[in-house]
Amino acid sequence: MDVVTTHINADFDCLGAMVAARLLYPGARLVFAGAQEPALRDFLKHYAHGMEFTRFKELDVKQIRRLILVDVNRASRIGPFEPLLRNPAIEFHLYDHHPIAASERVPDVEMVRRVGSTVTLMCELLKERGLIPDARQATMMMLGLYEDTGNLLFSSTTVADYAAGSFLLECGAQLDVVSDYLNRELSAAQVDLLHQLLNSRQVMTIKGVEVNLAHASIDRYVGDIAVLAHKIRDMENLDVLIVAVRLEDRVFLVARSRLEQVHVGQVMAALGGGGHATAASATVRDKTLVQVMDGLPTLLDDVIAPQWQARHLMSAPARSVEGLAALSKARDLLTRYNINALLVVEGAELKGYITRQTVERAIHHGLSTSAVRDYMSTEFGRVAPDTELSQVQQLIVEQRQRFVPVVDGHAVVGVITRADLLRHLVSGGRALRQPSDQVLAGDGIGLHPRHVQRLIQTRLPKRIQQLLSQISSVADEVGCSVYAVGGFVRDLLLHKKNLDVDIVVEGNAIDFARRFADQHACRVRAHEKFVTAVVIFDDGYKLDVASTRTEYYLEPGALPNVEEASIKLDLYRRDFTINTLALALNHDSYGELLDYFGAQRDLHDKAIRVLHNLSFVEDPTRMFRAVRFEQRLGFKLGMHTENLLRSAVEMDFVQRVGPLRLFNELTIILNEENPFPAISRLEELGLLACLCDQWRVDARVKESFRQAQKALHWHELLYTGSPVERWVVYFLCLSQPLSDDAMAAVCGKLSVPQRWQDILVGERCRVMKVFHRLERDQQKLAEYRPSEVSQRLKGIGDEMLLYAMARTHSDAVRLAVSQYLTQWRDVKPLLNGDDLIALGVDRGPRIGEVLALLRDARLDAEVSSRQDEVDFVRSCQMSC
Repeated sequence: MDVVTTHINADFDCLGAMVAARLLYPGARLVFAGAQEPALRDFLKHYAHGMEFTRFKELDVKQIRRLILVDVNRASRIGPFEPLLRNPAIEFHLYDHHPIAASERVPDVEMVRRVGSTVTLMCELLKERGLIPDARQATMMMLGLYEDTGNLLFSSTTVADYAAGSFLLECGAQLDVVSDYLNRELSAAQVDLLHQLLNSRQVMTIKGVEVNLAHASIDRYVGDIAVLAHKIRDMENLDVLIVAVRLEDRVFLVARSRLEQVHVGQVMAALGGGGHATAASATVRDKTLVQVMDGLPTLLDDVIAPQWQARHLMSAPARSVEGLAALSKARDLLTRYNINALLVVEGAELKGYITRQTVERAIHHGLSTSAVRDYMSTEFGRVAPDTELSQVQQLIVEQRQRFVPVVDGHAVVGVITRADLLRHLVSGGRALRQPSDQVLAGDGIGLHPRHVQRLIQTRLPKRIQQLLSQISSVADEVGCSVYAVGGFVRDLLLHKKNLDVDIVVEGNAIDFARRFADQHACRVRAHEKFVTAVVIFDDGYKLDVASTRTEYYLEPGALPNVEEASIKLDLYRRDFTINTLALALNHDSYGELLDYFGAQRDLHDKAIRVLHNLSFVEDPTRMFRAVRFEQRLGFKLGMHTENLLRSAVEMDFVQRVGPLRLFNELTIILNEENPFPAISRLEELGLLACLCDQWRVDARVKESFRQAQKALHWHELLYTGSPVERWVVYFLCLSQPLSDDAMAAVCGKLSVPQRWQDILVGERCRVMKVFHRLERDQQKLAEYRPSEVSQRLKGIGDEMLLYAMARTHSDAVRLAVSQYLTQWRDVKPLLNGDDLIALGVDRGPRIGEVLALLRDARLDAEVSSRQDEVDFVRSCQMSC
């Protein structure tokens, strides 16, 4: 027997989810675990006639084989079903939009995602399985959706919730019924209770956060306390509100929060209730209202995240200049690091700071050789790493200090700029190291560490999971912070396969790599100049390890210079925001995502965006990578990013890049599974002409790319064991209209390695003559003997053969090439040179000539056995 149930004090979301679950589990019993909210009771009495609900006492619990929970995931909130949930013999399915408590039983089937309502999740499943609720069922589901999303107006509402509402309307949901039961006028008792709550409201500040508490006592039960809480919150525009109402021996609590650092679900869970970060409730028995109110400050103090401290916002290392250095030196440093102020030091002692504005004005007055210390500011505040954000804000905002040094003892460990503070305030802390409870797989833009850990467990093979765990252990032993970064983290969130793990270490990467290799029997290839290393495993798998670093460009298109930096600055040097995610691997922060630059937002928006306006100027090869990521991921360039790219193309910054770097970017694009969309996009953006002004993406080239992709797929399925360079085939397709001289010119311009030039230029010319002859003879090709075809194609590489298959319009030519590759090319005679000598063939060139004749005879089925070959050789001898 299947049983569908929900939490005690069920609401409309519970009802809607239960109704949907009945459709997913036909024949399941619907059982309320306890009482229902008054509005729901009234609805069931007047509208839900004919609905089959079973009382718990009517169940034969021994017959229950599967327990389906909706809108609840805590055993403590399902009343009499709690023992059944803890019984491993009973299958457990879970559908909820609240985060799962870590201590609870792991479901056998689970759909948990941060959306506005559990009904939303159920609608998605119904649509996937083609199950359509009738009008009455859709109405009950719509009640749950509207109740939990505040008529689709709460901040927790997602795009998926709107899609669910559209689906239910299509199914006939009656909005007039929804309105009747959700938008009722307050009763006299509710108005009285609202008056008590407003008069009792008090504000307490906990860790810098204002929390509003309101309480009341009533003699008879008043329903919809949550509605009153929403009214108070909206009337007073409150960020955090907790309402407590006493009735007899119970205290009913409703909590609402708009702040990430106040997770009211955790507060209510400590009181035996539950919910999620923004909305939760609880019922407390055997405690007075005074006891509950007195205990709330302690609970809140435990739950509210600590206020941000200076160490959370600071950038490191702090850039400085010696006081005796010339102002021109300060200007160079300001430009190099793209900053607006420098600390001024003498030895290790902090003396002051100097701004870009001061430096530029002084140099304008002819003071470029003057000492920095003569014009530095010496009156400034400084803070310790654990200084609270409010003090930093006071220095920057109230005292107008451009930036604040962070000092640990006598050592400067970082700085906080006005930009750092503004980014933090605008984002509400989300731009910094602050996990969110939203889930990317839905419509949110953040991932809680526990969800990331689940992604690691479900999306990565055991080998990579074990590797990350080993990295975590070594990092803790060494005492440094270690992160996985780049495409590996991006693709993990996008559910794409990527097993190339890149590691960055806030410390010495080479020392870390050697410690790891010593413990796991690996080899290390170190690059001392760049403080990077490659850990090489016995099976050839490679792990790239680098120290966190920043980089600057002395001129556009030049290779960057790198220097040690913090993880934040290391991520800032990445090409695009979607590649700036870092996944913490240390044990105490395992699974935490660092997202300083809105990477998760852009993954959600499917947008490719640069981090700063000079990105394409400093490294024009990023333009090619932007197109590659755009097409590979199915994303689009952000409008501003595309404008910057087009501007960089117009200013011809591509020509400042070394040709070999351009060639490498092109080959990476041509090695994509289907490179044509990227090549077409390069032409649209003007980048293709930067590589070769004769390349055109016309219908003929498009067809060649299509046929090349088919040929390459076919070749891969052959499993010949001979690898093919995909980019060569596509390069030939792209260059199809070029003359031999033009092909030689573009290969020279891109510094194509000589061995590939020999193929792309020399062999192309020879091979195309062969194929032109084959095409002329296509009507007679079927009459050709295999040996004749093999002689014409002998010595031609696989890439050129596949290109010829893509370019030709003759099916007969394609058939001949495919037969050559699959049947004829590897045919060899059974006899060898020693056998021929034993049969009287003269040593020297004659051996090769006879072997060639023998091979042709076997291709043409003139010989089939060893004896046939012996007879053939003897006949050759006689004819000579």
